[in-house]
Amino acid sequence: MKKTLVVLLLIVNFGFAQQPKRKLVWEENFNGTKLNESVWNFELGNGCPNCGWGNNERQIYTKTNHQIKNGNLIITAQKKDSIYTSTRITTAGKKEFLYGRIEARAKLAVGQGIWPAFWMLGSNIKTVGWPKCGEIDIMEYVGRNPSSIYTTLHTEASHGNSVNTKITNIPEIEKGYHVYAIDWSKDKIEFLVDNILVYTFQPEVKDENTWPFNQPFYILINLAVGGNFGGHEVNDSIFPQEYSIDYVKVYQ
Repeated sequence: MKKTLVVLLLIVNFGFAQQPKRKLVWEENFNGTKLNESVWNFELGNGCPNCGWGNNERQIYTKTNHQIKNGNLIITAQKKDSIYTSTRITTAGKKEFLYGRIEARAKLAVGQGIWPAFWMLGSNIKTVGWPKCGEIDIMEYVGRNPSSIYTTLHTEASHGNSVNTKITNIPEIEKGYHVYAIDWSKDKIEFLVDNILVYTFQPEVKDENTWPFNQPFYILINLAVGGNFGGHEVNDSIFPQEYSIDYVKVYQ
């Protein structure tokens, strides 16, 4: 009886997304012993000239704060000699996608000041800049607000402290692996956690300011420390922290 009630409450509160039939067009299972650099790019340093990666983040990104182990990408945020380090990777120029279901199965890093993310940017960012290129934050988690997953869109019409966002409370989301996904079409973008619909973005007016999502986007995975969104107070006792990604898959 209790299990039945829980399922019914989930349906009422979130609704299970009805997924169209799609074909798996690309997958990254993180097999082998090192990251496949024919698919992934490392973004390095402190983000200068836009230092702090535009968010006053504290970490320096390196090629050494990650490992491929047991079919997982494990990004480790560390602090040593007052310096925070981590890893940030992208598929820019190598794997870019227009529409479909994009998902990752991941286990979160946790703690005050930690900020793991799985997200996408428009492939034209170098020509039109941000936010005009568009940004799809499939999953963001900030350790200062436990049991919460952020799903957000940034556009020319709404960026920074975007109104196109949803914070979903999911008790014990920090435990184990969960699947974070979008179902993206020419009409709307649906956000899902463990195949449960948590947010839909479907503006009535679609133009270059509200809907830059009619072009290819690339994937980013990173683990940030601190910053405007991650929180300026960092609990140094939590380090090292691991953000583990089992796979990334794209269906169209």
